[in-house]
Amino acid sequence: TGGEQPLCLFQFRKDGFLVLEHFFTAEECDSMRNQIQRIIAEMEVPPHCRTEFSTKEEEQIQVQGSSDYFLTSGDKIRFFFEKGVLDQRGNFLIPKEKSISKIGHALHAHDPVFKQITHSSKVQELGRKLGLERPVVVQSMYIFKVQPEGLCLVAVTPHQDATFLHTEPLGRILGFWIALEDATQENGCLWFIPGSHTSGINRRMVRAASGSSSCVEFVGSEPLYDESQFIPLPVSKGGLILIHGEVVHKSELNSSESSRHVFTFHVMEAKDTSWSKDNWLQPTPELPFPSLYT
Repeated sequence: TGGEQPLCLFQFRKDGFLVLEHFFTAEECDSMRNQIQRIIAEMEVPPHCRTEFSTKEEEQIQVQGSSDYFLTSGDKIRFFFEKGVLDQRGNFLIPKEKSISKIGHALHAHDPVFKQITHSSKVQELGRKLGLERPVVVQSMYIFKVQPEGLCLVAVTPHQDATFLHTEPLGRILGFWIALEDATQENGCLWFIPGSHTSGINRRMVRAASGSSSCVEFVGSEPLYDESQFIPLPVSKGGLILIHGEVVHKSELNSSESSRHVFTFHVMEAKDTSWSKDNWLQPTPELPFPSLYT
């Protein structure tokens, strides 16, 4: 209700995150999951994943190929795989729907189901309640967090989203994280350090100079965080977690039998904000960052 809203915003500004349970309906969650199955069914494995390499030089070319695949994914729908799921010829060792780590980074622009969710009236209304004047959508991802057969799925180490999506000034990036099934401590829910969004960022991922061996590099380093400061944020299917761009968060590995599907997108307040030219992700003539309010 409207009366509770100021309290929620106070909580968000204090903690750097806010849980809104049952923000999306079960039907909306299922429509996203069904749509992703259709997308996977039509997926072609990227050529760089099929390279059977034998020499060091070929290996470097293969890495460069995959880095270009990543760097140019901001305005496309592309597939990123768990390690060890493909043989040397690029054939799947396990079912392909269990081999994908994430799909990104422009589902919000190119897929009708995800576009409708991203620009839904309730998301727009929430943006207005948060005081966003010119919000634009910068990226989106579908994250699977499956426990693949016989493979150890890695945890997501403590980080700040603004490390990867840098703005001047800071404080202009907001993550919308939607649980498409229950996110529990067993299957890898998010953990946060409350209030950790107030002291800037420690590290930046920037595009490497041309000719470098990798496509991106890190400036600065992530400090060792006190693990006891993290609190878990389990959320049920349809729940939305708002994530401040500088709040420190992580997820543990999925130790359960069940997956933890998530759709997430990031919004930037474009008013009086400049997007860093060093960010790996850049708007393109084909896809300028679309307004959230359209």
